Amino acid sequence: MRAQDRVSFIYVERCTVHRDGNAITATDERGVVHIPSATLGALLLGPGTRVTHQAMMLLAESGSTSVWVGERGVRYYAHGRSLAHSSRLLEAQAIAVTNQSSRLRVARAMYALRFPGEDVSGLTMQQLRGREGARVRRTYREAAAAYGVEWNRRDYRPDDFDASDTVNKALSAATTCLYGITHAVIVALGCSPGLGFVHTGHDRSFVYDIADLYKAEVAIPVAFEVASREPEDVAGDTRRAVRDAVYDGKILQRCSRDIRVLLLPDEPEDVETSWDVVQLWDGGDRKVAGGTSYGDDDWDVPW
Repeated sequence: MRAQDRVSFIYVERCTVHRDGNAITATDERGVVHIPSATLGALLLGPGTRVTHQAMMLLAESGSTSVWVGERGVRYYAHGRSLAHSSRLLEAQAIAVTNQSSRLRVARAMYALRFPGEDVSGLTMQQLRGREGARVRRTYREAAAAYGVEWNRRDYRPDDFDASDTVNKALSAATTCLYGITHAVIVALGCSPGLGFVHTGHDRSFVYDIADLYKAEVAIPVAFEVASREPEDVAGDTRRAVRDAVYDGKILQRCSRDIRVLLLPDEPEDVETSWDVVQLWDGGDRKVAGGTSYGDDDWDVPW
């Protein structure tokens, strides 16, 4: 199943993750829950989770991304293998990010997605960042007014979730979920999470780039809506609300499409990334088939 057609994510904690046929099971004192692995985009493994070898095999075979996260799902530690077999998008990403002109083109295209109908083709990166900062601050104010939540500023401590006020807790939980979802799509398509166009220098730079395309639409309004209810479990309620917003907004489909359009703007949106083909570089732009012996039978091998 393609990345854009899968369930966004499922978060589990304090349970044992195992395998039953073609389903992943999560078992705790309340019983067993079956999760079809082939329909799963990312399995977020929280504290107290134990995972069997068979479960990881099934997730790998299904191309589902396993993401190890911290308490309440708000810290990311590691992820599993990619769904893609082709390096087509990865090569396009590497080529684009290592050339200043193409990198600027992609960065401008990312900002253009946030400012539909506006011409940003002549703006510098400094001008784009300024416009984006103003947009995000305006989104915070509008969400606060819409849901009647007192808002001062974004304030959180990465190592102390409970030190923040309710809305900042919800924002931390919502953005982390969004990072996990976009990370799952990025690795499923075979791209590099670290090769960012706007963000740089971090192993998740591209994750932050892509997540920012949907943050004002998903994470911010969800966080303020949850905060307005003052729930006991802020992180849990926020995760479920993000999951619903991602489904309703078709974020997985849009994320997959947007990445392809950003990296391969001149190719069809349905460019195949699941081909299991190995080729050999033949110099320049030439390639030859892999799995073939190109030497004579009597060729002297010098080792």
